[in-house]
Amino acid sequence: MRERERRRLPIVPVIAPWVVILALCGCKPSATDPTTPGAETPPMDVSTVTVVATTIPRILDLPGRLASTRVAEVRAQVSGIIQQRTFEEGSLVGKGDVLFQIDPAIYRAELDARTAAVAKAEATRVQAQRQSERTETLVERQAASTAQNDIAVATLRQAEADVASTKAQLARARIDLDFATVRAPIAGRIGRALITEGALVGGTDATKLAVIQQIDPIFADFNASASDPGRLTERAAGKEATEVRLVRADGSSYPDAGRLLFTDVGVDPGTGQVSLRATFPNPKAALLPGTYVRVRVPQGMKADAVIVPAQAIQRSSAGEAQAYVVEAGKTALRPLRTGGLTDAGWIVEEGLKAGETVVVEGFQKIQPGMAVNPVAWTGGRTAAAPEPH
Repeated sequence: MRERERRRLPIVPVIAPWVVILALCGCKPSATDPTTPGAETPPMDVSTVTVVATTIPRILDLPGRLASTRVAEVRAQVSGIIQQRTFEEGSLVGKGDVLFQIDPAIYRAELDARTAAVAKAEATRVQAQRQSERTETLVERQAASTAQNDIAVATLRQAEADVASTKAQLARARIDLDFATVRAPIAGRIGRALITEGALVGGTDATKLAVIQQIDPIFADFNASASDPGRLTERAAGKEATEVRLVRADGSSYPDAGRLLFTDVGVDPGTGQVSLRATFPNPKAALLPGTYVRVRVPQGMKADAVIVPAQAIQRSSAGEAQAYVVEAGKTALRPLRTGGLTDAGWIVEEGLKAGETVVVEGFQKIQPGMAVNPVAWTGGRTAAAPEPH
């Protein structure tokens, strides 16, 4: 028994060192473990474009609002009950089309009365004229006095005046009867009816029945800074034809080009801006009055323009433009001063120069000073290839 214990005792010191070595190896951190604080994270991929200088059309992009060429409020000019509405709301109407019918019975009766009054006045005039002729003959024969002749002449003139007065009243009665049929004063698109059949309208307060707007062509009213170059005043005066373009509220371009009409003669002292107006064809009524739009006025060509995609431009809390630029493999947030917006992106007036790399996509997960891996952006046209207007 004791001999067996002596034989086993030397095995213990041989096994113990190996256990310690294995325990130490298991506790040693791996250099390739990504959770280890000392491990390096690979740079994040970001989509970028390289800025190049190019020549583009110089365009003034100005906010404006559409307005009707002509607006006519259809009003009742005589009093009465509306018997009928003869138009469809929202439809196109022509000048002179019948829109409403006011009860004409009272105006027909008035017309008949005035017609009878004219006939009576004519009969009185004829009698006075014959009496004047007889009196004149008697005066020549010295059978009547001059005073009698004067009375006959005055009676004739009074009868003639009565005839003129009754004819004027007859004409007024015809006008009132005609006004009982309400017609369109201009051609255009009519809105909803503001009254219904059976409603009483008055001529003294000129009740408004509907509104007609002529929208083909349509006006675009907009403002420009008085310091903007481009000789807009001369162009609007007709010395130089100026073609303008329209951008709708959803960002789409209106296919038909417009024409600059005029610029106001004075500058608003409060805003330092001048009012302008352009006209656009609108045969399909795709443009509606009151809509906010943007009017693009060409101002020649701009050389060495720096353009970046619209996605690359961010706005600070103060509303200032800024973008991420990759310098030596790291990001830097650069403040910018932008100009107009083109089809290729924003024109950068200050803050960028040709040859610099701008982050277009992926900047939501980066911070200034972070190492990144620039990848060519393929999401759209680059700043090097703007399309001319």
